[in-house]
Amino acid sequence: MRCLVVYDIPDDRLRTKIADLCLDYGLDRIQYSAFLGERMTRNLMEELMQRIRRVMKGKPGKVLLIPLPADVWKQRHEYLVEE
Repeated sequence: MRCLVVYDIPDDRLRTKIADLCLDYGLDRIQYSAFLGERMTRNLMEELMQRIRRVMKGKPGKVLLIPLPADVWKQRHEYLVEE
């Protein structure tokens, strides 16, 4: 299953740690604060969120992990302009 991870974290250092965690789990950066996981099991999603909670340690910020069934992902709209 795909999953989308998006976050809003004011602290630069903490934001970098969360991005590194996403990369460690094989997610691809699709925006500055958004990552997409292509083949994530529910167990991996839960494990990632547990690690994120430990890194955050109650500091300000918000992280969302949204499971995306294939049929929902296919309905996305995308606009891309490359330089």
